[in-house]
Amino acid sequence: MDTQITGRVWVVGDSVTTDAMYPAFAMRLPVPEAARHVFYELRPGWTDQVRPGDIVIAGRNFGLGSSRPVAALFRELGVAALVAEEFNSLFLRNAVNHGLPALTVPGVTAAFADGDTAHLDFAHGWIENPATGTRLQGGALPALVLDILAAGGILPKLAREGYVPLPAAP
Repeated sequence: MDTQITGRVWVVGDSVTTDAMYPAFAMRLPVPEAARHVFYELRPGWTDQVRPGDIVIAGRNFGLGSSRPVAALFRELGVAALVAEEFNSLFLRNAVNHGLPALTVPGVTAAFADGDTAHLDFAHGWIENPATGTRLQGGALPALVLDILAAGGILPKLAREGYVPLPAAP
């Protein structure tokens, strides 16, 4: 698995809740439709602008609140990775479980603006803004987390290892 990603950046602030990412009315919709409502009130129209390979950068306590499966929506939209100054622990685990790289890097929101390009390596724990030359060091993801990400999430990993049945083809 390639642990380096380059993508366009979207920056959000501190304490963005899962309710702000995944509004209650969208929870009754199929994932492809629900994904069209990510950041519905926080950044209206964002889902019309985000493209596969983009990276979401956030401040402190990103993913505060309930355990809504927002990572599945980000993956549906093609978001390649999440980087935050600090993740809510339940949200971080949900991201990993859904196969979405999530890297903690203190000070990251000050180093990027919407539309910047970021280059990151989640195995080594750094992110760089090539336009400014700023490189920030965060926490590298452990081998077990890298293995889960390489499998596409925890359920595909457990299926690959024979612990749960393989999912049925759509």
